[in-house]
Amino acid sequence: MYTVAQLIGGVWGAGGEEGELVVHDPADGSPVSSAPVATADVIGKAVDAARETESEWASTPPAERAAALRRAADAVEAITDELTAAVTAEMGKPLADARGGVEAGIGTLRQYAELAPVRGGRTLHGGHHAIDFMVPQPHGVVAVITPWNDPVAVSCGLLGAALVTGNVVLYKPSERTPATGWLLAKALDEALPPGVLSLLTGGAETGAALAAQRVDVVAHVGSTATGRAIAAATARTGAKALLENGGSDPLIVDGDVDPVWAAREAALGAFANGGQICVAVERIYAHRDVAEDFVAALVDRAAQLRVGPGRDPDTELGPLVDRRHRDHVHGQVTAAVAQGARVLTGGTLPTGPGAFYPATVVADCRHDMPLVRDETFGPVAPVVVVDSFTEALRCAADSPYGLAATVLTGSMSHAHRAWRELPVGTVKINAVFGGAPGGAAHPRRASGQGFGYGPELLDEFSAVKAVHIEAPGGGHW
Repeated sequence: MYTVAQLIGGVWGAGGEEGELVVHDPADGSPVSSAPVATADVIGKAVDAARETESEWASTPPAERAAALRRAADAVEAITDELTAAVTAEMGKPLADARGGVEAGIGTLRQYAELAPVRGGRTLHGGHHAIDFMVPQPHGVVAVITPWNDPVAVSCGLLGAALVTGNVVLYKPSERTPATGWLLAKALDEALPPGVLSLLTGGAETGAALAAQRVDVVAHVGSTATGRAIAAATARTGAKALLENGGSDPLIVDGDVDPVWAAREAALGAFANGGQICVAVERIYAHRDVAEDFVAALVDRAAQLRVGPGRDPDTELGPLVDRRHRDHVHGQVTAAVAQGARVLTGGTLPTGPGAFYPATVVADCRHDMPLVRDETFGPVAPVVVVDSFTEALRCAADSPYGLAATVLTGSMSHAHRAWRELPVGTVKINAVFGGAPGGAAHPRRASGQGFGYGPELLDEFSAVKAVHIEAPGGGHW
């Protein structure tokens, strides 16, 4: 059982007793962690403490901030096993996936430590009697609110970029993974000056209270509903909102591909981490020429997945994060069946403890069904049969979201049409996951705003100032 403490103004255990939240293992329901609930009053004190540290950290030379982040990456690496176990215990991610997320986070910290010191401003060409330049500076105090589905990788990205650019950070991990956030914050705090990083824990009320504070940036990865609430709060305070919200990412299966290979890709995209990935495959548009064979292979792959608790190294499909979320996923599947869809495999609530839900393939879906149009965030693969690639593109583009999309095709012209026409931040051709390091994109529509990840995230956490200096009296220096 993890007992989480908050970090405020460089003091662990600060904030008093404001209530308690308890997280249960989604595999068996046993209690895993307990954490205090930060009230608005405590959060206000944390913001005041951060303001006291703001100028000193901002004036620290960039090379020194980068060196601190490198030390922080080493400290996180030293507790890789502990972080991996905490992620699996709190949200059910299989151990190999959990470790991959931790390792990705460590890599991101090191990437930003290398990139930040070499960033510069820009010299402008003005009059001979003046000097003009543009220089990036930290915004000040940044609130970072992170999700539970990949808690270390996402947190390291936002925290690393915000800290190395000179911002003081108030970090609120998801209420479903407070111990993971606590372990990460402890490791980072070892390498940072006191007060540069604070840790606040609690549920939705804590997050709302933090977003309503007069901070300079609120960075959030999570649901669209929460992102919209944060955008409304920052509109009132004047803070910058940096948001990656939900998505309903399409997968297009063109008529010229190997249906068995396409089914393997679809299964990976739809079922990895129980479908609890921001860029998971949420809806599939399969060309009629290959649809029958594709669906049959997808059903076979879904039935073969090894289901079990995340701590079992053989597990491929662990539990969902909790039973409330499982009920939400099952409700969407049940509603689709009532609207005429057919469940080919899965789609039933298992008996016994935990929040397990089987890999589910749903056929005879229509594009207008909520199961297809809304975000499910579970191991569900709804398939819509289309008659042409043009129809598939039209349906894939017709969404309130715009996070990512995948296209499986043997046609180079179709590949180029797809990346040009799909109104999303990321387009992947012939692979549901992957990409070169440092990739960054703008999510669109309800999926958010601002760059996520990549070198451009350093720019998101910086404010550019233009400076004009003239000699006194219009003369020369």
